[in-house]
Amino acid sequence: MSPTLLAIVCLVVLLLLMFLRMPIAFAMLLIGFLGVAIFSNVESALHLVASDIYRQFSSYTMAVIPLFVFMGQVVYQSGMSTKLFDAAYKWIGSLRGGVAATTIATSVAFSSVSGSNSASTATMGAVALPELRKYNYNRGFAGGSVAIGGTLGIILPPSTALIIIAVQSEQSISTLFQASLFPGLLVAALLLITAFVIAWMNPKLGPAGSKSSWQERFRSLDGVLQVVILFLIAIGGMLLGWFTPTEAAGVGAFGAVVITWLTRSLTWEKFWRSIIDTLRTSAFVVLLVTSAIVFGRFLSLTRLPFDLADWVSQLSVAPVVVLLIVIGIYLVGGALMDAMGFLVISIPIFFPLLVSLGYDLVWTTIIVTLVTTLGAVTPPVGVNVFIVSGMSKELDVMTVFRGVLPFFIPYALAIAAFIIFPDLILFAI
Repeated sequence: MSPTLLAIVCLVVLLLLMFLRMPIAFAMLLIGFLGVAIFSNVESALHLVASDIYRQFSSYTMAVIPLFVFMGQVVYQSGMSTKLFDAAYKWIGSLRGGVAATTIATSVAFSSVSGSNSASTATMGAVALPELRKYNYNRGFAGGSVAIGGTLGIILPPSTALIIIAVQSEQSISTLFQASLFPGLLVAALLLITAFVIAWMNPKLGPAGSKSSWQERFRSLDGVLQVVILFLIAIGGMLLGWFTPTEAAGVGAFGAVVITWLTRSLTWEKFWRSIIDTLRTSAFVVLLVTSAIVFGRFLSLTRLPFDLADWVSQLSVAPVVVLLIVIGIYLVGGALMDAMGFLVISIPIFFPLLVSLGYDLVWTTIIVTLVTTLGAVTPPVGVNVFIVSGMSKELDVMTVFRGVLPFFIPYALAIAAFIIFPDLILFAI
């Protein structure tokens, strides 16, 4: 069997195992190991797995994951997200569509300390859905705003997805965070505008909330200030070169504990719950990264990514055509399986291809992350949609999917702008 054919067979078996509900980390580790054993020998496969597992689990750089996850868990458990929602509501909740816009704005703030799609969606669902119901928002519009707001969790720093991509493709975490900041904020702004436009076109979908006095508005900023301080110290310090990514994560985690201790918003019970949830999430992510690297090394041995790049380079089509095809594959892949899982599988295949066509690696990473995060709200496997639907008996899955549809427009506009004007991403690095 030729190396290329072996790689293709292994990819098909991997997808089959995933559709059979085997955890993606175990599936990649198994296929990577068996692939190397078939291509070379069992001894080489054992050595590869042992060395990669040791290298990743003992890596100083990988400490950034549990530390940033712990920071987000402390913020979540302390109830800081409720203060964020209250502050955003005081300022824009009285406008048509204001409560939906408040949900998206709060998702932006919470994403800046959580780095997770599902965490942002679950948190905002618990906080925002009762308020959206209270002001008689259309069910689809309400569920859609919560689900789409959650997608910002893997775009804005400290995105867990960007950390995984950085480790897997040997890029700088701080550079990716820096490059993702403007695109993430631009997408967030477009989502906010879309929420207001939807309510303006049909006021029944998103009635205005109650008005707040200026005194109440300024008083509510106290809760926002805590998150701003945390973000500026951790992420800002890293982007300014004061800390390495791992040091920034440590400072952020310590800062979150100190702030919640000073405000007496974190009990011992919630503190231990934060630790347990951090361990659970971090173990999954680190194992996922390790498995992806083992699988990626197998693909490199077969030279499938390089053969694919050579084949594409000989086609008489413009590079942008290939880029659009790859984007289409990411849209479909993100819709059919877990977005994070598809990312780690596809990186060793498509990243070398796009780089060989002249696309910048950092730019490619941000574009792919933006496209893939849409998988969290795209049928049939829209994780965010199922989270929102599971939090309210009034919201069936199809209602939430329909509510998300209008928000695809701002995402499409943003991605098109970044493709036409790459410097919108690259100017910051």
